[in-house]
Amino acid sequence: MFEKIFEKYNQIIFFDTETTGFHPERLDQIIELAAISIDKTGRQQEMDEFIKLFRVQELPQQITELTGISSDTLSAQGKDEFAVLNKFIDMIQGNGKTLLIAHNAQFDLKFMAYAIHRNKNKEWMQVFNDCDYLDTLTVYKDRRQYPHRLESAIVQYHLINKVKNSHRAIDDCRALIEVTRCMYEEREDLDRYVNLFGFNPRYGPDEKKLKKVTYVSQSMDAYLGRPLYETIKKGV
Repeated sequence: MFEKIFEKYNQIIFFDTETTGFHPERLDQIIELAAISIDKTGRQQEMDEFIKLFRVQELPQQITELTGISSDTLSAQGKDEFAVLNKFIDMIQGNGKTLLIAHNAQFDLKFMAYAIHRNKNKEWMQVFNDCDYLDTLTVYKDRRQYPHRLESAIVQYHLINKVKNSHRAIDDCRALIEVTRCMYEEREDLDRYVNLFGFNPRYGPDEKKLKKVTYVSQSMDAYLGRPLYETIKKGV
């Protein structure tokens, strides 16, 4: 699985976050961080951790309804942000060249970047920045019509009976592995989407840009019928 990707990378890490909202630059924070690493031998390692609330006192009700995570859950089972980030960085560090994969990766990577910056750890930031990034949302928008949520991909790739989509980070990581596998088997061009993120032209690219990522306008409403990387090549 993912043989072509492993020609360049020592490990792939599928990761997902659950958060209190959409704006880490304001008061929102990560409340769950999950990741699954796969190396060239197929060996897998998992982490799934709750993070205590520290930017707000109570979790918004709509987040509890969506994820099943409550303020009480975080109080009883949550760890300090520093400890959880350290565990994630340890998963990356020492294992060679790493590809981080997420669905709507800009969202998760932005929250991670703010969290690392908040903890003032330059070594962590270097490890994080040394990774490459693959956004399966960008790939999926090239493959299928709207809607493009992870749950839509689960349906389109006939994975309903194989994976769980619960809006919990670890379940989404497991689902994302299967979705990415289907994408890889469908067309072996995932390597051409590395560090290439599409954005909705209606809103423009996110203000918090990752240095090594190329951001390209990609419609949410219309399947172009050709890969995003080809539109760059042709200057379209």
